[in-house]
Amino acid sequence: MANAKMVDLLDFIEWSGVECLNQNTSKTWENALKQGYRDNEAVWLESDCDEQILLHIPFTQMVKLHSLHIAGPADGSAPKRVRIFVNRTSLGFSEAADEAATQDLELSEDDLSGTNPLALKFVKFQNVRSITVFLENNQDDEDTTKLSKLVLMGSTVETTNMKEFKAVG
Repeated sequence: MANAKMVDLLDFIEWSGVECLNQNTSKTWENALKQGYRDNEAVWLESDCDEQILLHIPFTQMVKLHSLHIAGPADGSAPKRVRIFVNRTSLGFSEAADEAATQDLELSEDDLSGTNPLALKFVKFQNVRSITVFLENNQDDEDTTKLSKLVLMGSTVETTNMKEFKAVG
């Protein structure tokens, strides 16, 4: 499966397990992640009391993560430093800021169109059960950070999805 087709991993997100810390209650993670919302430039995920956002995304099965598409508004509030952690079930803001991330991204305005893939170190994203995305700051040190689109590109690892089994007898 060396040349596996990279797809939008939207169908493999465990929606009930997605968690977002420090989100504005009227501008939540669904706006950046869910189909339909993330393609509407009039809605976005926005931080609440400062510029940081911590977004935990579990998958329904193991995936290989290849790249991200990230978009944000051009008003200086789009993410700048993004830290990505693999398979961390509980991560707070202090750990996300201090511990070594699986990968750090420093985004420029050009990276934030949502159309250009941001390549990940593929070898570090092979057996991914969940990712935690820490938006540490934004382009112009605005009070809040806005993320209008986050698309996760990759492929599934050939495993058995236990949720598809039916009890017998």
